[in-house]
Amino acid sequence: MRKFLLFIAVFKGCLLLAQGGFSFDAILNSSPVLKSVAAKAAKYKVQIIYTQISRDEHGKPAFKTYSFRVDSTNYFYCASLVKLPCSIIAMEKLNDLKLDKETIMFTDSANACQHSVREDTTASNGYPSVAQYIRRMFLVSDNAAYGRVYEFLGVDYLHDRLAELGYKNMRIVHRFDGGCKGTDNLITNPVSFYSPEMKLLYHQPQGLPLRNYTNALGPFYVGKKHYGAHHQRVDQPKDFTNMNYMSLQNIHGLLQRLVFNDYYPAAQQYHIDRNQQQFMLQYLTMLPRESSHPAYNASYYDSYKKYFIYGDSKKPITNDHLKVTNIVGQSYGFMVDCAYIHDEAAKIEFMLSAVIYANENEVVNDGKYEYRSVALPFLAELGRQFYQYELKRR
Repeated sequence: MRKFLLFIAVFKGCLLLAQGGFSFDAILNSSPVLKSVAAKAAKYKVQIIYTQISRDEHGKPAFKTYSFRVDSTNYFYCASLVKLPCSIIAMEKLNDLKLDKETIMFTDSANACQHSVREDTTASNGYPSVAQYIRRMFLVSDNAAYGRVYEFLGVDYLHDRLAELGYKNMRIVHRFDGGCKGTDNLITNPVSFYSPEMKLLYHQPQGLPLRNYTNALGPFYVGKKHYGAHHQRVDQPKDFTNMNYMSLQNIHGLLQRLVFNDYYPAAQQYHIDRNQQQFMLQYLTMLPRESSHPAYNASYYDSYKKYFIYGDSKKPITNDHLKVTNIVGQSYGFMVDCAYIHDEAAKIEFMLSAVIYANENEVVNDGKYEYRSVALPFLAELGRQFYQYELKRR
């Protein structure tokens, strides 16, 4: 009987492998870099989501998702990840207003902390637009560009649409380019759109929120000490309760829906057309040097925001077949990447999202983080190992 049970167990194990069985243990024990972080996964606040993508004979994708230590209450600061949902919803809002993404957009200021913007020297025509702000956000994670798109959306409009998409707990309540503090961040600038002949097409007055946007998951604190606004040291954890928030599941789902929008039920799709979808995917994939407007110098190296696979090196990326379509975040010791990784030559595609917290001294906002010594080596190697796993799986 015992031999029979052993045979059944071995048979099931072989069947699991034959069917593409997956284990995070195998990946995380595949190299010293991953093993050392995985051994202290709680300390590093590691979370990982991996989605296998398989297509039928008609090209329709099927998804199978695996998670490692994923928990929406395991807080991490989302940083620049918010640029993806804001860009998508801004594109939807333009469609509602029947405006093109390249339409000239002027931002006015209605109080002392707001910025007025009437030119963009990075654009081919010298004028700001939602499209140009998205290019800047996706290519090099430009914070000023994010601020102007956030203001165009307005807090109520943004959160109403997030709720419709199923992200009721997500909070996007502040800019990154300074000036506005506290509840002033919820007040958004007047915005106007103009034709090339400077004919006013649409004016949006200053936005005042009608609701209070508290964090639905309660208070969040990080670290043991932190530095405050005037660089004074505070011997208490930093309070992130009223800052932007999204879970790793949120950003993974947002990108997956953008890549595969056409395959979602109509009620769950983004309200964008194929041209707008491809525009956003193009700039999420491009390297800074591949762009002419905006143009970037060599300080924006190829892996500037490609943490998976390439993040631990500043060398040029030479593999033309392997593409990483992604959004990243880096702030307060947290580093996160959310990516759709696809290799046309090898005929593989998968999604990978991961976050790590690299702050050895547990002092938040002191500028001393282990991004290059711990976080980037981990994320780069994690991407490489999943890529190798996918090559073998196929």
